[in-house]
Amino acid sequence: MSNLRRRQPERRTMGHKTPERIGMVGATGLIGRRVIEISSAGDQARIVGIARRESTLPEGARMEMFVAEPAKWGEVMEAVKPRALICALGTTWKKAGRDEAAFRAVDQDLILQTAEAAKAAGIANMVLISAAGADAASKTLYMKVKGETENLVSKVGFKRLDILRPGLLRGAREGDFRFAEKVGMTFAPLVEPLLPSRYEMYHSIGADIVAEAALGLAMRRAAGRFTHDNEAMKRAAREWRAKAEKDEED
Repeated sequence: MSNLRRRQPERRTMGHKTPERIGMVGATGLIGRRVIEISSAGDQARIVGIARRESTLPEGARMEMFVAEPAKWGEVMEAVKPRALICALGTTWKKAGRDEAAFRAVDQDLILQTAEAAKAAGIANMVLISAAGADAASKTLYMKVKGETENLVSKVGFKRLDILRPGLLRGAREGDFRFAEKVGMTFAPLVEPLLPSRYEMYHSIGADIVAEAALGLAMRRAAGRFTHDNEAMKRAAREWRAKAEKDEED
């Protein structure tokens, strides 16, 4: 374990409860960065990030970041004891060099290893960011791997597992331009209303909504395995915002 970085110190305001500590892997991606920014803006949750390498975090981030090899991530989780883990790990077919083994190494193997380490460290809840259309029986490699990963993580034995299946993500990626995704975001408002209802799960959704839903679901206590499509994530995000506003008023 090495290189602990503590971002801006947490505020201690009389009358405010201590924020819940939420572990997260995948902090450098679109969802991960928005989780950090949103949680840092309030006092409901404080992120404990775990990553393989140093990275530039969003300005004003109030969190802890541990840098360690994946084999040591379990030790980090054991030491900091977050109440839940948000997993926003993932790569792309292009970044994986269009190699199936390299793609699976991140989107399946690393995710499963992290889930098992979290369970062994005593973490009861996990929120897994997957994708709309994830299906272990799919003929599309991306969807097949996502579906297989969901099934494998479901067997780890968390008290509560929330699987988020967002459609096309809307939001600015830091240093990661994706042409096809940009084109999709541009035309989504025009095309989506014309699509049959069976394609609704693939509709675009704001990264903020997914991040808020992940935070809110990570703090829930009811046991079970839950899968959330775009509409379910929108409801969870609204509940997160309502609670955040209430806490601010109190």
